[in-house]
Amino acid sequence: MVVLMLERAPAGLRGEISRWMIEPRTGVFVGNLSAMVRDKLWEKAQKSAKGGAGMLLYNCKTEQGFGVRTFGDISREPVNVEGLWLVRTATS
Repeated sequence: MVVLMLERAPAGLRGEISRWMIEPRTGVFVGNLSAMVRDKLWEKAQKSAKGGAGMLLYNCKTEQGFGVRTFGDISREPVNVEGLWLVRTATS
């Protein structure tokens, strides 16, 4: 399974990604994709985000069973601590 979350992304990009994945909530996409399709959609999102940001969660052989990729200025920062992914939020 693949989860792609986009922040401040153009509607056209969201429409294009929704051809491959479902969008149960604005900017959150879920699907069961091959690694090649996942990587192509990720490249497309990075190129077309126009100042937006994104986070990709996907199956891989790790202790937690998933990997994380990000681009742009995201509101929550994933941090890898000794092989485990944690999420850091901004404190005010």
